[in-house]
Amino acid sequence: MTERRSDATQAPENQLSRGSRRTFVALAFAAAIPVLLLSGWVATLMAQQQRDLARNAAVASATRVAERVASDIAAQVAVLEAEAASATLDRPDLAAFYAEAERLRQAHPLWATVELAGPDGAQVVNLLRSLDEELGPTADRRSFDEVVRTRRPVIGGIGPAGPVSGKRLVALRVPVIRDGQLRYVLSVRLATNAVSSILRDAGAPEGWVGTIVDADGNTIARTRAEVEELGHPANPALQAAIRRAPQGFYTGPTLEGSNVEVVYRTLKDTGGWSVHFGMPVATLNAPVSRSYAVLAGGSILSIGLALALVGLVGRDMAQRRAGEQARFALALRSSEEQGAVAAEAAELGTLRWDTVRERVTASARAARLLGWGTDVAEGRETEADVHEVLEAVDADDRERLAEALRRSLADGAPMDVEFRVVEAGPRVRWVRLAGRAPKLHNEKPPGLIYGVVSDIEPRKRAEAERLELLRRLGEAQENEQRRIARELHDQVGQTVTGLSLGLKSLERLLAGGEADEAGRQVQWLQALAGEIGRDIHRAAVDLRPTALDDLGLREALATLLRGWSRRHDIRADLEFLGEAARVPAAVETAVYRIVQEALTNVLKHARAATVSVSVEHRADVMRVIIEDDGVGFDVEEAARVPTNDAPAKPRLGLSGIRERLSLLGGTLTLEASPDVGTTLFVNIPVPQPT
Repeated sequence: MTERRSDATQAPENQLSRGSRRTFVALAFAAAIPVLLLSGWVATLMAQQQRDLARNAAVASATRVAERVASDIAAQVAVLEAEAASATLDRPDLAAFYAEAERLRQAHPLWATVELAGPDGAQVVNLLRSLDEELGPTADRRSFDEVVRTRRPVIGGIGPAGPVSGKRLVALRVPVIRDGQLRYVLSVRLATNAVSSILRDAGAPEGWVGTIVDADGNTIARTRAEVEELGHPANPALQAAIRRAPQGFYTGPTLEGSNVEVVYRTLKDTGGWSVHFGMPVATLNAPVSRSYAVLAGGSILSIGLALALVGLVGRDMAQRRAGEQARFALALRSSEEQGAVAAEAAELGTLRWDTVRERVTASARAARLLGWGTDVAEGRETEADVHEVLEAVDADDRERLAEALRRSLADGAPMDVEFRVVEAGPRVRWVRLAGRAPKLHNEKPPGLIYGVVSDIEPRKRAEAERLELLRRLGEAQENEQRRIARELHDQVGQTVTGLSLGLKSLERLLAGGEADEAGRQVQWLQALAGEIGRDIHRAAVDLRPTALDDLGLREALATLLRGWSRRHDIRADLEFLGEAARVPAAVETAVYRIVQEALTNVLKHARAATVSVSVEHRADVMRVIIEDDGVGFDVEEAARVPTNDAPAKPRLGLSGIRERLSLLGGTLTLEASPDVGTTLFVNIPVPQPT
């Protein structure tokens, strides 16, 4: 009997299984036909959109690279203008100028030589020759004559082979003017491969062909095959585009023989230079061609699926009625499973509060969260008196909980209240009770509320710690502002007062004709002005170190440690490992401030004799190790959770470091032992250029 019943049960199930498979396949075929056609059409649209995005990216990249190259050239001209104002050219002292120019050239690897020529074009100094050699006239008289005529900086194109260098170089020229007269023309000669390196370093996209041409259409830099192209006229398409508009698109062949679509931009303040980037036309159009192939293949496949669907649906209709019962059974099992999940969720903290009987019925989880059912087994409910439940609530929150219950019962609105529950000992736990009065047949049972209890202690603790941290950070900021104000008042203010009194005294001396005493008074006033400058510079460095922007992280940290060690008589060592390249400004600033805050903590707490800072720059991460030999502390004791209601007060310096690292995705590891010292390990990921 049992076997026959089992067979009878299995037969519909097998039939259901076969019918369900066929139905599923039929639906899949029916869905696949429009999906295939739609996907092909969407692929075509997306490919065209991708091509447009690629062109937009090309425009953005060309604009960015053009600005970068123009900025680099402007920076070179700015350095050259600063050298033109050198005191060595006032006398002039050509030997001193030669030495000074040689130092500048060594600091700027892109410079091939520095040249100083008179207004007639005769070279006076050329770093490629000694001072006592005959140099002859300068090359590229076109840019030279323009400087003489306009007395303004000029960026020339690629010139003829120089009589001294024997190479075709790019000239950057500035006038040297003294007493309103043009004394010299100071020039820097850039090698063409140096301009190409500027182009490559400016972030040219991978696979693109980049070219820089001067105002005459001659190639002065190229990312590929630069030796063959430099100095030669660019192709006609490029020259026609430059004549037509200062920026835009054009299509033409490259030296390598492939057709490219080129986006170009004219560089600002470079005398007509322009940068051009070409992307292969085949690369741009490849997604569109592939999408057309996908669309054609999808159409053919859709026709085949439609024919298969006709036959499959015919067979499936005969078995549809037999599968209904099995589908109903499957739906029933699914409903039972959902009910089990809902019941499990209810066990996580549900309760029923009866204000008429003054009884509270709760699940095991809710009873434990409310602090009066710690021994209730999972899966069971427990009941307690209302007074017992309120007794477990913190005394300051009981009235608020009772008021929320009364308001929900009176208005019928949902109740949502947060309160503290007293646990064993002095500790408390924050919980949240959300619920409402049920409505059955449009009638509201008197005094009954169903609710859900959840644990919000971690969130409340985090909020309290964050508020405490923000308060202490605010205090630290206020103290720093007060310190700077006090320093400006005590130092700069007093010095300015002395300067004012000195000026009045100088006025009297000048009126009395005491020239010698007035001279001494002027020297004293100059010393006071120098003190004001140093005080203001020190205050400005405290706010933002200029060395970080001007010299980079390595020199900024070295300057910080030297000054800190000298002021506080504590030995400070710096070790810098890895790559010497600059990292993003946010990472450099974070490393500098972290070291600064760590030194402040050492000064306040460590009583150390030596501090060591090690910075390692890898390709994808910046690692910083800060170690002192001070008194140290117990890390476990400092991290222990307090036993009272107040949150743990974080160390402000370490909290500030963690706050900075959280913004950059970095990590902080702390190692310390009493009477041994403290070590901070900091890892900051370095974003990779895209």
